[in-house]
Amino acid sequence: MGWHAQLALDYRACHGRTVLHFTHDGPLRVLKSLYPEGPAICHNVLVHPPGGLVGGDELDITVQVGAGAHALVTTPGAARFYKSNGQPARQRTRLRLATGARLEWLPLEAIAYNACDAHNHLEFELTEGAQMLAWDITALGLPLAGQAFALGRLTQHLEWPGLYLERGLIDAQDGLLLDGDLGLAGQRCLASLVLASGTPLPRSTREQLLDGMHALLQSGHGSVLAGVTAPNDHMLVLRALAPVVEPAMALCRSAWSLWRGQLWGLRGDMPRIWAM
Repeated sequence: MGWHAQLALDYRACHGRTVLHFTHDGPLRVLKSLYPEGPAICHNVLVHPPGGLVGGDELDITVQVGAGAHALVTTPGAARFYKSNGQPARQRTRLRLATGARLEWLPLEAIAYNACDAHNHLEFELTEGAQMLAWDITALGLPLAGQAFALGRLTQHLEWPGLYLERGLIDAQDGLLLDGDLGLAGQRCLASLVLASGTPLPRSTREQLLDGMHALLQSGHGSVLAGVTAPNDHMLVLRALAPVVEPAMALCRSAWSLWRGQLWGLRGDMPRIWAM
């Protein structure tokens, strides 16, 4: 029988300061709140002491961001889905933003190890005036360490109920999907950066954000294959494929910094934990 861990984060704006209240059960924790950008933006790091998930493990993370609050949440290292013992390992994340809230959901990559049975579920909802930048980065195996993703499977689920749904199954033995030109084309890292707005973005704003991202992509990012779309008037989605995590992560960080500045007029300084 695996671990079942739960963590609920509740951010509230109080007299110009974003304050975190949280509850947890099992091996999932949040470190001390930090305010490197001032009291209005609360930075937090989530930690999972076991370091990974095996068959039967379940992680449930809920983030509520109250009206006018602004939170940035990241992790100190990769989430790891290890070889399955016959049961699936599940990570479910639910993000809820109230009126005028802002959330930056920036965990480091998830690694699907050989012979895993991994389910990674991200769901979000935004009310009027709320905005979010969130990414999901997944590595299939560890190619540079000689650990190929040859067996197992990964189910990815990304949803804004009623507005957007992206769901896929990656089976390690589906050669057409993994290596075909219309699939992953031999790449082993997938990344998505989502910009979501509870209020429809004016066409001029969407075009400005798209133009900025197109310019960034044209500036060159080595081995990364990437494109950006506006699937509806509430969202922009950047998608990228790369042979390994590092170039995909570098692109996502640059893209996050760009959109953060365009949307909110904020600098895109990297959270300190990423430099450790």
